[in-house]
Amino acid sequence: MHVIETLDGYGRAGWITLMVVSFILFWPVGLGVLAFLIWSGRMGNFGGDAWRNDMQREVKTWGCGAKRWARRANHFRPTGNAAFDEYREETLKKLEDEAEEFRAFLTRLREARDKAEFDQFMAERNRGGSEPNPAS
Repeated sequence: MHVIETLDGYGRAGWITLMVVSFILFWPVGLGVLAFLIWSGRMGNFGGDAWRNDMQREVKTWGCGAKRWARRANHFRPTGNAAFDEYREETLKKLEDEAEEFRAFLTRLREARDKAEFDQFMAERNRGGSEPNPAS
């Protein structure tokens, strides 16, 4: 189509302009343009298999949210301000350490609760074994 080829000639700016104008004039048309852009892959790889494969690979490699955040936090680019970069790295390291300590605390708390519940069960069982059962 002539319109699509013309807009492709303008690149993303042309498509974005058409989409914004479409939303302003009549929103269902803007929604249709947006769907077309995503489906056709003109705004990136959102409609392509490469995007889907990337997302599947990411989902498989992501662990818990904290690990995912920590992995992403290590990819910050330097800002050019050495003092800020050093402060940011120290702060992120402290946060990671605190998160690990908190996870260890929760583990100890769960283990203590489990032990208390087990001890209570054993105490009830031992008491029940020495007393005659009235139901029998």
